[in-house]
Amino acid sequence: MSVAFCIPFIGILLCIAVMPLVKGEWWESHQPLVAGFWSLLLVIPFGIAFGAGEAFEVVLECIIGDYLPFIVLLFGLFCVSGNITLEGDLAGSPRVNIILLAIGTLLSSLIGTTGSSMLMVRPVLKMNSWRRHRKHIMVFFIFLVSNIGGCLTPIGDPPLLMGFSRGVPFSWSLHLFPILLFNMTVLLFIFYWVDRKKYCREIARGRVPDISRPGTRISIGGLHNLLFVVMIVAAVILSGVLPDLPAFKTAEGAVKGIHIYGEVTLTFPAIIEMAIILLAAFLSFKTTSEEIRQKNHFTWGAIKEVAVLFAGIFITMQPALMLLKSVGGSLGLTRPAQMFWVTGALSSFLDNTPTYLVFLTTSGAMDFTQGIATTLGKIPVGMLTAISCGAVFMGANTYIGNAPNFMVKAISDENGIHMPSFFGYILWSLCILIPVFLLDTLVFFL
Repeated sequence: MSVAFCIPFIGILLCIAVMPLVKGEWWESHQPLVAGFWSLLLVIPFGIAFGAGEAFEVVLECIIGDYLPFIVLLFGLFCVSGNITLEGDLAGSPRVNIILLAIGTLLSSLIGTTGSSMLMVRPVLKMNSWRRHRKHIMVFFIFLVSNIGGCLTPIGDPPLLMGFSRGVPFSWSLHLFPILLFNMTVLLFIFYWVDRKKYCREIARGRVPDISRPGTRISIGGLHNLLFVVMIVAAVILSGVLPDLPAFKTAEGAVKGIHIYGEVTLTFPAIIEMAIILLAAFLSFKTTSEEIRQKNHFTWGAIKEVAVLFAGIFITMQPALMLLKSVGGSLGLTRPAQMFWVTGALSSFLDNTPTYLVFLTTSGAMDFTQGIATTLGKIPVGMLTAISCGAVFMGANTYIGNAPNFMVKAISDENGIHMPSFFGYILWSLCILIPVFLLDTLVFFL
């Protein structure tokens, strides 16, 4: 596998970063064309080099095994969360926003970063709709709710679910709570002073919330949809548990499913997961009034954009993942700090789940005699902590580092917030997140 095959992946990332700035209107209407162009620019040379059958199998495995479960989960949570609305006299202020961000961050470990992001993003937007300067709120929302908050349970973020399916105890990640609390405290402290400064500027310029009795009335519409959120969470848990059950395994130990082509199989656990999620989305729309979606300014634009762009990203990043798998064991990563930064840096641009698995496997193959017993071998607590935190935390470094990041950006843009560009967001993470992660290294990983 040549590094040259990574060029289409770099190309689509540059288009996502640059095209909205130089050709905004053209980009909005031609995203499928761009995603298709870079995908073909990989698939055709890959087919010439390795054979058409191999290229077809790689793309099919990517679509069936990775992209389809990903987009179905995102679609389900997008639909269900769009049918829940929060109304009342509570207006966005530094204190209120800190409470919302803290609730969303802790909720991420219970219903996943995607679920928490989709559930909390609209209330946060609605309560701050009276403010002119709001992009910093959504940037910190991505930092905390869409990423860091998912570290406490396997439900919180897909990498931890993969660890659970490979023998990491379900409750093990609860011991990451001190790290989560440290990051929450530091980031919310920074956020408070940034938000307070902008809030005071808004008030000084005469912008005040349109409320009659501040903080006295809060109502939730479509509350029954929380049942469908629970259905989706249960489906995600089942996807990690069912493959280990004897009923879902062949005599050779492979997961049963529908054979598609070559070694590509649509597994029965994946089918069950997606069926439950789609049923939850269907029931949510059938049982919820159109009026609630109107109050949420619900449209399909955000999910369409994510579906198109991530299809191209998933296909074009395959060579980078193959290279990572081939060299992961030879990188000489023997210390937690090294694992934290390498896992995190790669998770910022690649799918954090396979990145996590590469380094989890690498650690398991190092013949450690003490640590957490997994199906991959014993892994020292420090190494497992570093890999888990790197994969979960540093997905916040870019818009494409974790699925909900781009979704929150798209919904924010739809609601009139001029979010930072791709590189502009990275500048935010360099100025705020990287210093926090350096503190993490000094306090927890040395």
